[in-house]
Amino acid sequence: MALNKNALIRYKTIDKCLQNTYRRWTLDDLIEACSDTLYEYEGRKINISKRTVQLDIQMMRSDKLGYKAPIVVYERKYYKYEDENYSITDIPLTENDMGVLTETVEMLKQFKDFSLFSELGGIIQRLEDKVYTEKTHQSAIIHLDRNENLKGLEHLDVLYQSILKKIVLKVSYQSFKARQASDIIFHPFILKEFKNRWFLVGKSGVEAKSAVVTLALDRILEIDFDTSISYTNEVFNGDAYYKDVVGVTVSNTRAERVQFWVDRYNAPYVSTKPFHHSQRTIERREDGVVFNIFVQINFELERLILGFGNSIEVIKPKRLRARIKKKLEHAVGFYK
Repeated sequence: MALNKNALIRYKTIDKCLQNTYRRWTLDDLIEACSDTLYEYEGRKINISKRTVQLDIQMMRSDKLGYKAPIVVYERKYYKYEDENYSITDIPLTENDMGVLTETVEMLKQFKDFSLFSELGGIIQRLEDKVYTEKTHQSAIIHLDRNENLKGLEHLDVLYQSILKKIVLKVSYQSFKARQASDIIFHPFILKEFKNRWFLVGKSGVEAKSAVVTLALDRILEIDFDTSISYTNEVFNGDAYYKDVVGVTVSNTRAERVQFWVDRYNAPYVSTKPFHHSQRTIERREDGVVFNIFVQINFELERLILGFGNSIEVIKPKRLRARIKKKLEHAVGFYK
């Protein structure tokens, strides 16, 4: 059965409404909610008839979509889920779904070696893992590193939509060093993820004439839209901005050659998981390997180097070598 995008949006909206048991939902309330959501997605008003939403509810109640949603009417005018914990997003995959997913995975795997589909590798494996777990009811084979308690993740969707729709934000932000939060007018450009932590990249100020700023999502307290301010039309290229950087800290300094030695036990790990895409092997010795990268020297690079402890030595530049030496000497002081 062919379903258009608007119908799927309406089903999801009705589902979200009925999950909110603190409100009594009439048919008119559901129509209004669907209209608002479609306006948000499409950017234009779409008239939804009472008959359309009634048919949506009927479709959700049926097994045509695999939902069989327990939607009931009480007091002859209010709609709710008979099971308050029900959601259409929690329904298990049907046998037909499993077949389609299996065929899709096999088809995608045929293209995995093409450069155009190189970024699909992880997605294919996760799909394959999902099919396996649903078929066998076994625990997952692939375990993704994630932190559900990480603060700020609740802002991701709002920030994504604001970037997509080019909306200026008013952000209440408190850095680790600040004693209290401050309000920032922010023009968001991209969302950046590094080591399971998320960041918002953009420019601050009404006219966005400042340098590019990076805000950690876990330090954002509140977000509001400010439609009275025009979004800057600046074109921002994230790949170019982070080209010479390890992590998220970008400075005004130029990238420079960083040369380091790694002992022979850890060199294979650094070879297979480079510090940076510019990494090159300079020399292979009996006691280890000398590598070279071309990057800006920042906090994340220093932390990466320090993480290898006594198995790494910075050769060049001298100032980075001196900084690492000073930090290690300071650390040794803790063990006296």
